[in-house]
Amino acid sequence: MSQKVLLSSKEINIILHRLACQLLENHLDFKNTVLIGIQPRGIFLASRLAKILKEDYGVKKIDLGFLDITFYRDDFRRGDKTLEANKTKIDFLVEDKKVVFIDDVLYTGRSIRAALTAIQSFGRPLEIELLTLIDRRFSRHLPIQPNYRGRQVDAINGEKVKVMWEENDGEDVIYLVKT
Repeated sequence: MSQKVLLSSKEINIILHRLACQLLENHLDFKNTVLIGIQPRGIFLASRLAKILKEDYGVKKIDLGFLDITFYRDDFRRGDKTLEANKTKIDFLVEDKKVVFIDDVLYTGRSIRAALTAIQSFGRPLEIELLTLIDRRFSRHLPIQPNYRGRQVDAINGEKVKVMWEENDGEDVIYLVKT
């Protein structure tokens, strides 16, 4: 197994600021917009973006939530591995709001499909957008595309994208892993 650095900490930081600026451009004061990190790994990206928007760009209030999609996945009962649920934390209304789903890697699109179903338990959003740090564009099983993407990656032949977050893994770095 070998791995190659796709994005360094500095490059990730630049991309995060670009994504924050794109969100700001489209949502201005975030009065009618909520950010939802998809569990488990989208929460690190969502939290980081919310922090950048508040601290670096002066957005006063951002509704930030975390959505667990474990039991909404279409592969929920397909494997031998027991799935562990994460916590959903949405303490605001999504009814008639613009929702931005945030996840670290867009791969097959199945997680996003599950998130679309799961969010309905919290109301009917006005619209839903998707922000992803890494878009593996040739791996899609469903017709789902991001509105905001950090980087497009053409991972093929069993290659995987491994996103490491300082808060969870001790460093910010993204690897392309060959198995």
